[in-house]
Amino acid sequence: MSGQSLLVPGELSPTRSVPGNIRRPEYVGKPAPAPYTGPEVQTAETIEAMRTAGRIAARAMEEAAKIIAPGVTTDQLDKVAHEYMCDHGAYPSTLGYRGFPKSLCTSVNEVICHGIPDSTVLRDGDIVNLDVTAYIGGVHGDNNATYLVGDVDEESRLLVERTREALNRAIKAVRPGRQINVIGRVIESYAKRFGYGVVRDFTGHGINSSFHSGLIIPHYDSPHATTVMQPGMTFTIEPMLTLGTHEYDMWDDGWTVVTKDRRRTAQFEHTLVVTETGAEILTLP
Repeated sequence: MSGQSLLVPGELSPTRSVPGNIRRPEYVGKPAPAPYTGPEVQTAETIEAMRTAGRIAARAMEEAAKIIAPGVTTDQLDKVAHEYMCDHGAYPSTLGYRGFPKSLCTSVNEVICHGIPDSTVLRDGDIVNLDVTAYIGGVHGDNNATYLVGDVDEESRLLVERTREALNRAIKAVRPGRQINVIGRVIESYAKRFGYGVVRDFTGHGINSSFHSGLIIPHYDSPHATTVMQPGMTFTIEPMLTLGTHEYDMWDDGWTVVTKDRRRTAQFEHTLVVTETGAEILTLP
């Protein structure tokens, strides 16, 4: 395991502005989003709009990832992704979602998810997850990936590689007529081969005109996830695997989730639509 010191909160930069002509999600400026009451199966028009949103989110993540290097701050990553989305007519979905202050999540080393970009400086040997969601055309596209910073130890590199593979295997398991829990069964069985923990309390989710529709996609084999997949359903799969325990603590900011044993964790995510024969990834650059 890497000998890096544990993370501490950094300083936040001022809130970034979004041009006035860019449509905001309904939750901006509110304590919470309105509950989603629509269907989980989407129209062809909604799915096409989600392809656009997903493509912008994927490209914004790629642009931010290009500058990942020792010495770069997580706030700089936020700036790149924010400007890319705004330049392409999209609103950064996380900005103002339940009060979240930034335009993407940056989760470093022991941070499972929802790390807030700030003055934290990336160090040689770190791993960092970028989680980017774009809102355009009335819909969201959500993706994330974990990146290596400089010269990373073998244990961490394998964790990242295998977490990506867990997502790929889960996507291949998507079929209409199957229950949602097949997704978690595939992820958990693969992770167990390496002794990894599988985070249970943070999950994939339904996504469409709503950032989080209420549909839950567990990454472990949950007996409760019996919803049957149907063509046109849209949701994310985003496994979070850990070198140690799946249990977690939360920082006082109410967002940053860290492994209880402070060992490293990795995550990968795509937004998908169920097709007649499997799944189409909507977050491809």
